[in-house]
Amino acid sequence: MQQNRDVSARKRLPKAARHRQLMDVAWNVVRSEGSDALTLGNLAARAGVSKPVVYDHFVTRTGLLRDLYKDYDARQHALMDEALRACARTLPAVAKVIATTYVNCVMQMGREMPGVSAALAGSPELDALKKEHEALFMAKCRDALQPFATKPLAPAGMRAMLGAAEAVSFAAAMQELNPTDAIEEIYDAIVRITQRT
Repeated sequence: MQQNRDVSARKRLPKAARHRQLMDVAWNVVRSEGSDALTLGNLAARAGVSKPVVYDHFVTRTGLLRDLYKDYDARQHALMDEALRACARTLPAVAKVIATTYVNCVMQMGREMPGVSAALAGSPELDALKKEHEALFMAKCRDALQPFATKPLAPAGMRAMLGAAEAVSFAAAMQELNPTDAIEEIYDAIVRITQRT
């Protein structure tokens, strides 16, 4: 009888609340078992819901990975936007915000973000999504850094900055580097790229 009441209570969640619950469980699955274990069936079992509920939200594993990446990206942009609004308008301050928020967001997500990012490369749809979000991030960084540059910041420089930030942050998440050292390396790359003449 109690089990029926629990199932009934789970079914009453509004769609947005259910989606958030499933996303949180999905992040926990990736954190504890790795991205390969993230199937819709496993997510349903871990969330205590039926498979049709999970399929209704994500349709496919690709859809789930897409939503996880969007969730991560939204967190990263929100953290960076807030920090940029509060920081001094100097190159050191802006570079520090970009480096710190990038590393901190990856560290908050833990070891699961590199796995989700790697899984994105396995699908043309997800790879396109990742590139779209990377372009938005690079544009945000370019806009924040351009006032301190001696010439227009080139796409190659922005791509190099992002590549360094991702590689170093993921190494910190995998405990190969100290997060403080990761921030400093990204900071140095940002300043060098911005001040290039």
